[in-house]
Amino acid sequence: MRMGPADLAAAVRRGDVEAVRELLEGVEDANACDPADGVPLLCVAVAAYDEPVAEALIDAGADPLRPLAGVPGGDPGLPGGDTALTRAVDGGCSWMVTRLLPDLVRLDADARADLLARARLWAEADIEAELRRRTGAAGPVGRGRVRNDSWSTHHERYTLGGQTVWDGHLGVLTQLEERFGIRTPFDELLARALTRPDRDHGVWSDVLIHLACRLDAGNWAAAEALRDHPDRLRRLFAADVLRCLVIGFGGFLRQPTDAVDKPASEVFLRWAREERDPEVLALVLRGLSEGGEEDPDRDAECEAVGLSYAGHPDPRVRTEVPDLLPYERTRVPPGKLAVVYALARDPDPAVRERTAAWLARCRAEAPGLTDVLAGLLDDELRETRVHAARGLALRGDPRCVEAERRLLPLDPDGWPDGDLVRAMWRYEEGRREAAEAKPCAPE
Repeated sequence: MRMGPADLAAAVRRGDVEAVRELLEGVEDANACDPADGVPLLCVAVAAYDEPVAEALIDAGADPLRPLAGVPGGDPGLPGGDTALTRAVDGGCSWMVTRLLPDLVRLDADARADLLARARLWAEADIEAELRRRTGAAGPVGRGRVRNDSWSTHHERYTLGGQTVWDGHLGVLTQLEERFGIRTPFDELLARALTRPDRDHGVWSDVLIHLACRLDAGNWAAAEALRDHPDRLRRLFAADVLRCLVIGFGGFLRQPTDAVDKPASEVFLRWAREERDPEVLALVLRGLSEGGEEDPDRDAECEAVGLSYAGHPDPRVRTEVPDLLPYERTRVPPGKLAVVYALARDPDPAVRERTAAWLARCRAEAPGLTDVLAGLLDDELRETRVHAARGLALRGDPRCVEAERRLLPLDPDGWPDGDLVRAMWRYEEGRREAAEAKPCAPE
């Protein structure tokens, strides 16, 4: 049975990316329009905020700069024509815009200015009022929160008259500036992040990623200057930026010639001792633990800081404690072991999960460790149960067999399942080797 444009349009509308790819591998045109209303299919994917389908269409040749002749939805007040890319900018989703942005050689100065102007217009507007202006619709504006698990971010969603907009236009503007080589001042980027004072919001994340790519001395200094700021939100943002700079997040994207590198202890150790806001402190402790320094003296200082917060009243702080405790090569001191075991019994599930991961990785002598791990095999968090089973397997404790069975099915390529699969393989291999080495009973 021959498939046609209507089948491709149907697959795009239902978000079936595998069917879309299969149809595009045949004779279907990636620049095709929906037969029902004449809207280009790439615009349909953009309107649905369907990144995988949009990416499949672009990979097959859909042109995000192709003008939409006679299709409503553009803003006549802006000079550029309506395209899938301009619709993505209007939609307020930075990762969709990033997916649709073509090679910069295809964007002249006027096209770049139009995209920036669109993003600024939305960023400065009242979204509800702008939706009413564009759609001419009356009635209440639908609102809700939408989360993108792939990017671990969320946005506020506004819907009116069949048009949906997310509140991420400041993030879109930031991403466009980064792609166009525009260096926006640190203070302006900080102000953008603080309009959405939530580390999981897309705008905060977009600004953070942008600044994480700036490894120069000026960027470091601007972030470090906020460590003692009286406003907790500015300190929180500084901790987030500095954490990314310390672990070299921006280095995965580009390697500037004037890059500055600083150890985590220099950036966070004093701050960790002095910070009083729980959310900021938790992020500072995370930055301190993620630095990955190989200095025994600094390790001892970090451990002392971590142990000092083991009884902190806020679980977000206690959650960061295990990762500040280095592993001994031979035997875990009783005092430290008592602290870790207490964290394994913490009332907060996140604290127990992080502690279970530490216990599973610990290879030093630690009396009672396997029993503590066994006590976590019925924990409410599956991740904690997986860590506990892995720790038992690595220590050759047969209780891991039943623990693994109760966790099936496991994802060998996922985390933390993959670690458990490998640990169980080593456990079974060890049992086979022990059985083969056992002397046979005399006849």
